[in-house]
Amino acid sequence: MASRTLRTLTGMSVTTAVGLSLMAAPAAVAQPEARAQDSAPILIGHRGAAGTAPENTVAAFEDGRTSGADFFEIDVQLSADGVPFLFHDDTPARTTNVEEVFPERANNPITSFTWNELQQLDAGSYFDERYEGERIPHLDDAAKVATANTGVYIEIKSPVNSPGVEQLVADELRTNPKWQQLVAGHKLQVLGFDEASNRKFAQVAPEIELQQLSGVVPGPAVLESWTEFADSVGTNYRVLSAQNVADVKAAGLVLGVYTVNSPEAVQASLALGVDAITTDFPIQNARLLQGTPVFPGSGVEIADSVNNPAGDDVQPENGEYVLLRNTSNRSIDVSGYLVRDAANNVLIVGNGYVLAPGAELRVHTGPGTNTAGSYYNGLTASVLNNGGDAVALWAPQDKLQDVFAN
Repeated sequence: MASRTLRTLTGMSVTTAVGLSLMAAPAAVAQPEARAQDSAPILIGHRGAAGTAPENTVAAFEDGRTSGADFFEIDVQLSADGVPFLFHDDTPARTTNVEEVFPERANNPITSFTWNELQQLDAGSYFDERYEGERIPHLDDAAKVATANTGVYIEIKSPVNSPGVEQLVADELRTNPKWQQLVAGHKLQVLGFDEASNRKFAQVAPEIELQQLSGVVPGPAVLESWTEFADSVGTNYRVLSAQNVADVKAAGLVLGVYTVNSPEAVQASLALGVDAITTDFPIQNARLLQGTPVFPGSGVEIADSVNNPAGDDVQPENGEYVLLRNTSNRSIDVSGYLVRDAANNVLIVGNGYVLAPGAELRVHTGPGTNTAGSYYNGLTASVLNNGGDAVALWAPQDKLQDVFAN
């Protein structure tokens, strides 16, 4: 891959084997006068826009495009009859109605279903009833949504379950005119966690920009070996250090982080010097980059999330909880508000809860006696991830109020 001298977010020149699209300013994320082109981070909508629409559906891709993000990310796998489809999990249970359609196969590999069987599943209702009827998309459906401004990150998901997926995706990108337009416009990138799969894809499609995903950033020697086939590195923002950033840049690779959902986490990641941000909430974080209100009209925020309390995570009158706070100067009825995590686990606020200005409410997962300051969902299993979580607060009528990450 030819080396190119580019400009980093700090404005310093670096030489890196990467296509120019990785460092291009988001065309619709911010107005030119708001941010200098050489300081603009790349914004990617995760699974389309998984925070505001059912992940890996056309509705989510459209939200990603609406945000003006540079790219939206998708996950590709192969059906039992060799059709490339877009789905994240290894099984269909979490995000489809498979238990109704194929009750004996809910925990079967998603790749064991034929394309015709996949099309019988509803992939939207799990998120919200207004998305009833959303289907599992074909790979080419993402190309139909993409534009010259908003391209596509294609993650090859669990390649061991989809033998031959690298060649099939490469062939699709070469034969479909819409994909070819995106390639020519530097609005396409392929990525994955499986290094062997990435190396295979680089061999069959060396013209496509490629990203190596990794839960943590490895040492300089491994990073150097990745430059043989990859243009960039994508990693978990929660474990990223300044030394990691320096190591990636020293190797001549572009650095992206996932899945960065709260505005505060986005700001912290950019302060470390990352080049690209992948988020479930591209619409809201595009506003952040524009310098406009992220949650206009919201008066209630998630002030804290206590994921790992002393003792059991779920216990009577105690245990894990999310803390809501009224930051406005008016009383707000939070009855029916929802707290939703990335896996679509939901906590609710019951009826009759009106928060005065400055008042707080603990929304507990487990059982307990409801009081003015605490509401208990009565669940028997924990919802919040002890290793850190991102949760969103929704008012009735699907109005997003806040996103919090810890």
